[in-house]
Amino acid sequence: MKKIAIVGYAQNKILASAGALNEVELIMPVVHKIFNNLGISQKEIDFTCSGSCDYLQGAAFAFVEGLSAIQTNPPIKESHVEMDAAWALYESMLKIQMGDADTALIYGFGKSSPGDLDSIISLQMDPYYISPLWPDRISLAALQAQVLLNNNIINKDEIMHAVIESRNNGLNNLNALIQTSITEDEYQKDLVLSSPLRALDCPPISDGASAMIIASEDKAFNFSSNPIWIKGIDHRIETSNLGARNLSSSPSIKSAMKSLDIENTAFDIAEIHTQFSHEYPFLRKLLNLENVPINLSGGPLVGNVMMAAGLDAIGKVYEQLSTNSYKRGLAHATSGPCLQHNMLVSLEKNS
Repeated sequence: MKKIAIVGYAQNKILASAGALNEVELIMPVVHKIFNNLGISQKEIDFTCSGSCDYLQGAAFAFVEGLSAIQTNPPIKESHVEMDAAWALYESMLKIQMGDADTALIYGFGKSSPGDLDSIISLQMDPYYISPLWPDRISLAALQAQVLLNNNIINKDEIMHAVIESRNNGLNNLNALIQTSITEDEYQKDLVLSSPLRALDCPPISDGASAMIIASEDKAFNFSSNPIWIKGIDHRIETSNLGARNLSSSPSIKSAMKSLDIENTAFDIAEIHTQFSHEYPFLRKLLNLENVPINLSGGPLVGNVMMAAGLDAIGKVYEQLSTNSYKRGLAHATSGPCLQHNMLVSLEKNS
């Protein structure tokens, strides 16, 4: 297997509403930022892959317009996933492993503010049994939260402290949408949206974009003297039938952990794609990360760009490994209701 490294990552400031800015105007600055940081152009990129959701833009093949943000003439090798850009990273890695490319640009973008995100997310669920019920994302998350509470896997204090910790960590993230801390009293007074979840337990509507560049071992050192190696990556999905799932556990994450030998790896840092507060203590225990600093960026609770937040989790671990003394990091990305589809990425830098 070829060694593959992350050599660059960039993220826009997350916005509550991008206003008149279209998707191209969100993507272009972040792609050019990463190019400028590395001193390269699209000519050095062998493969480009994006992650987004056409439902957010309300038009079929809307992602194609996003290509206007990069140079596509002469023609480039390009692909797209109708998912978080973390899965665009996975496809790009496959291209490199197959020998079709040595470098890849990945970008993800989402503009959630113009539409009704609850309706949009419902449209992505099982079209026969779940979508016709129009379940909103918060109620589905609350369903899992209550199951976890009923089974004593987590408790309400852990949910509250997940919010407080995320807010405190977000103060150090210049790109975070929310940069204010909260107290326990403020949390307890907050509105309950769907028991047991309060408004503060849910991610803010966010607009933004992020980009990443990866390279094979043969090319990595051309871009960076300190590439961060992707030691392992694995993703698994569970059934779309919520009634057939055990929401108090996660077979997909356990399978990915086994594949990557996570339980026998000592991580110094982790970023987990926890869009709702109850997911934080649940995954922290499941991934054996009780003694590991988690979501130092604040995570999705301080800024949750749909179709980019998973890539951001990977990118934030890359940043921490690049700029601090940490050696190994774990990133997690998820998709679907109640942590249906999960990806784990193990990152490491040279000693």
